[in-house]
Amino acid sequence: MTEKLIKGIDYYLNEEGLFVFTEKYLRERAYCCQNGCLHCPYKSGTKEITDIPSDR
Repeated sequence: MTEKLIKGIDYYLNEEGLFVFTEKYLRERAYCCQNGCLHCPYKSGTKEITDIPSDR
């Protein structure tokens, strides 16, 4: 993904000022980074794509 991130759509800032990626962004990225992202759609913890978004 080389497009610029959009605040409120791709990410938001939490109470501590840290970036939190949205599920939408993580699905579009299409892989799990295994960093325990709060909104990770790949709950299996594998780096394999288990659910390809329908909008692709």
